[in-house]
Amino acid sequence: MPIIVHADERLFHLMTPGSSYAFRVREDGLLEHLYWGARMEDALDLLRVARAARRLDPRPDHLRATDVGSLRLEYPSYGTGDHRDPAYDVLQPSGSHASQLVYASHRIQPGKPRLPGLPAFYVESDFEADTLEITLVDPVLSLQVVLSYTVYRDFDLLCRHARFENAGTGTLVLRRALSASVDLDLREADFIQLSGAWIRERFIERVPLGPGRHEIMSRAGISGHKHSPFFALAAPNATEDRGEVRAFALVYSGNFVGACEMEPMRQNVRAQIGIHPADFSWRLGPGETFVTPEAALVYSDEGWGGMSRTFHRAIRRRLCQGPYRDRVRPVLINNWEATYFDFHEDDLVEIARQARDLGVELFVLDDGWFGQRDDDSTSLGDWRPHPRKLPHGLRHLADQIHGLGMQFGIWMEPEMVSPKSKLYEEHPDWCLHVPDRPRSERRHQLMLDLTREDVRAFVVDAVSRVIEEGAVDYVKWDMNRPMTEVGSAALPPERQRETAHRYVLGLYEILETLTSRFPHVLFENCASGGGRFDLGMLHYMPQTWTSDNTDAVARLKIQHGTSLVFPPVTMGAHVSAVPNHQMGRVTPFALRAGVAMCGNFGFELDVRRFSDEERREARQAVERYKAVRELVQFGDFYRLLSPFEGHEAAWMFVAADRSEALVAYFCTYPDPMEPPRRLALRGLAPDGRYVAEPFAECFRGDTLMRSGLVIPRQTGDGQAVFIHLKQIREEGDGP
Repeated sequence: MPIIVHADERLFHLMTPGSSYAFRVREDGLLEHLYWGARMEDALDLLRVARAARRLDPRPDHLRATDVGSLRLEYPSYGTGDHRDPAYDVLQPSGSHASQLVYASHRIQPGKPRLPGLPAFYVESDFEADTLEITLVDPVLSLQVVLSYTVYRDFDLLCRHARFENAGTGTLVLRRALSASVDLDLREADFIQLSGAWIRERFIERVPLGPGRHEIMSRAGISGHKHSPFFALAAPNATEDRGEVRAFALVYSGNFVGACEMEPMRQNVRAQIGIHPADFSWRLGPGETFVTPEAALVYSDEGWGGMSRTFHRAIRRRLCQGPYRDRVRPVLINNWEATYFDFHEDDLVEIARQARDLGVELFVLDDGWFGQRDDDSTSLGDWRPHPRKLPHGLRHLADQIHGLGMQFGIWMEPEMVSPKSKLYEEHPDWCLHVPDRPRSERRHQLMLDLTREDVRAFVVDAVSRVIEEGAVDYVKWDMNRPMTEVGSAALPPERQRETAHRYVLGLYEILETLTSRFPHVLFENCASGGGRFDLGMLHYMPQTWTSDNTDAVARLKIQHGTSLVFPPVTMGAHVSAVPNHQMGRVTPFALRAGVAMCGNFGFELDVRRFSDEERREARQAVERYKAVRELVQFGDFYRLLSPFEGHEAAWMFVAADRSEALVAYFCTYPDPMEPPRRLALRGLAPDGRYVAEPFAECFRGDTLMRSGLVIPRQTGDGQAVFIHLKQIREEGDGP
């Protein structure tokens, strides 16, 4: 059983294949955290060790006494002696915030219930996981909080969330409601985060924790470019392949906070993640409930490489959903950097035709196809074909694309409205706004108020009409601005601080409706590139445009950092023209194609301008990618060399049965005096024998992992080398 309850000691032991998580109910009813780390078989030893330590403690009783402010707690409260950050904060009719939750009951159920209105990891069979629910109460407030813990049998993954219920007669106001809080006995730890900016997303940052607070967050209404809703605590000696790592990720797409607070004497670290409380409150009337987003916790004693592979497997198999979860993704071409807003139907068909001849399978029509959209100042919300560019309508274009044997995709930004649009003229109150305040525009646009039922219905109808009229196979769903003037005309004054969270809930409702209505459509998430690359969006859209930066050198760091949590199959990666439109850099085609082949491969350029040599290289790249894309998209991922540590990067993709692997090596600016790089591979069968192409040699797996494979030195900047390994069977190996 993944969950063991020791009734006499009131101790709960949650087990995954490689980890244990344990807590108990104290005599005073508080939940005390005991352990989160490598799997142990007898959690009662934790109590025996503690009792032995107390017996040998020579100090007098008054020095050994423990107050609530130094306990390691599971879901700490505010105002009753613990002066660290609480997990929740509730405003009562009296004006007080003081609260204390104590144990009332628990239950264990097979499987994992769905979270109402929220994305979450899931199960397809109740045998895959068990869920523990701990009911806590504050009898003074008649507040009930149910803490939910799900442990999986096949992943080192623990999922947590909290459900608040007002069991009294007065109104309570939640001012803080985090998804997970864990007090850890860590004297030393490094804080790892993914931070950046537009066209520089998810760079890896690692700093040692010291006394005080370390925080990442977003208050932009979306998860954002600045910080990913993820952090990890790693042992100071932890590396890619070894050492302890404890990771937290939030299945949510709005404002968030992730924080660690270390005590001055380093005796405790409080790690928390959830909705940011800065612009949040939620009114709970009698009998009403509030459910927090889900937090995903991963433990690894195989470094952050082991952590990443746990996230990758769980995301691919039990977070993403729909037919494309298990289906290889098509090679696509997007017309954006080829034409921007300046195109006609004939241009699009010719781009598609020439791309088809290269082996491309999906043509994507980007921005500028609707309303009077000739630049970014107008027409968002007017989702009708541009009369000059598409005089025969979407279906006519789609029929021509389908007639080439290709799929047809389209770009939309359904959450936005342009002040210069028919939609805004008719419904100026449909955007987020605050009375008597200017409406701040970003990129000449405002955000629709998705807290409103009529607005959500409009978005669903508009997107559905485009998909149906255009026979659309793929939708690139963009979102190009943060929230400002966060207010809703549909909410009363006392609920205005609920707007940001209600917006996210409204978005999830829309996505649930559309993905259920059109299961055949591949939805790709985009927010000025990777500005909303989070687990919440991946539940509905199994891939994300990783960054608006398509420069191959920059993408090495962006994709490397992104892979810390997100699998390659979720990353859109395209070959673009040179000089690159964002960085101005000129790189060889082999490097651009090679980096893009390590995600969902595509093109973002004008194939009509290809030279004969470029056309040949592009066709070969597509052929190579199709030969290995199942391995790239669904294999286990290993980072061999980090681009953050030099001018080289190397990644590896390994089939689940270890029968096949692909090594990708990149060197951006080689030193002519450097010796050839020796790469120690990972994930192979030690006693297996592998043929390595293009070497045409056979090697044992343990040799490749211990001694390594020598990468021949290439000439010139921007080198890309791929090595395809296939395990061979010896005589007598059996069928």
